[in-house]
Amino acid sequence: MHDVRNPSPEYLAFWRERHVCTLTTLRPDGTPHVVPVGVTYDPEAGLARVITGKGSRKVANVLAAAPGTARVAVCQMQKARWATLEGVATIRTEQEVVDDAVRRYAERYERTPRHNPERVVIEIALDRALGRA
Repeated sequence: MHDVRNPSPEYLAFWRERHVCTLTTLRPDGTPHVVPVGVTYDPEAGLARVITGKGSRKVANVLAAAPGTARVAVCQMQKARWATLEGVATIRTEQEVVDDAVRRYAERYERTPRHNPERVVIEIALDRALGRA
């Protein structure tokens, strides 16, 4: 296990490399919904962020959970290296939050996503970090 707010340099470096990740949310019936996403990790704030459209299934899954109970996980892997971040997700719609998340995404993935007026942020308050980086 890793310290979410004070990860090892190797773990943090792995999260700064360009990797497609997965996001796992739970449907209202409790079954997992796993999709590929881009993720940014902010250990200083203890957050991970995913940008997406407000009409997506992943957003609906987070919103369907009772406040403070939408447990999610993001994961990335490359050969024998892997890293998972877990926590409670909320949907953020404030423009400054969305703009910040887009900036972070563009920095990590070296491309600015297309304009999307329906964009929201799945913000994950992290409480667990696992992996071998």
